[in-house]
Amino acid sequence: MRDAIEATLPDIFNDFNARFETPGGFRRPIAACHRVWNTENKKANFIVPKSLVADPDAPSGDAGVLRLMTLRSDDQFNTTVYSLDDRFRRVEGTRKVLFIHADDIARLGFSEGAVVTATTAIEDGTTREVAGLSLRAYAIPLGCVGGYYPELNPLIPLAHHAIESKVPAAKSIPIRLRRDDAGRSNA
Repeated sequence: MRDAIEATLPDIFNDFNARFETPGGFRRPIAACHRVWNTENKKANFIVPKSLVADPDAPSGDAGVLRLMTLRSDDQFNTTVYSLDDRFRRVEGTRKVLFIHADDIARLGFSEGAVVTATTAIEDGTTREVAGLSLRAYAIPLGCVGGYYPELNPLIPLAHHAIESKVPAAKSIPIRLRRDDAGRSNA
């Protein structure tokens, strides 16, 4: 395998088998580390965003809107889930959890362990909801929540995507929370 890597990228991985055993590994040659800019003008070039608004499709100024980031558990590879436990976040037996700052729990009138429904806060004529989510106080920035994917994928609007690649944006999804009508607990 290392021979194939060396043959494919000889400038970076020359003598790979010999250097593989080097204590501490070896550094890849990254030109920018040496202030060498492999650009047409030989200078660092910066791209200026079209706007300072990260999510122009999302409501702003609404205190009830939170920013959802989806994440993996420790026992997950991409969308393949191997268990309902997450030792990183001390979750056992469920993935129907929203990690939220304790102050946001109080500000929104909930208590830790409350079961809620998350609804996407983008007005595009489609209702997107995931019910049965238990609130868990967590060290996360105010105004943000975290939850597992693929369970929360239904909250991602198709139009909420990266501009060039069109990859669905599974971070910074604007959502609102309401008490779950079923009143069940999955904590």
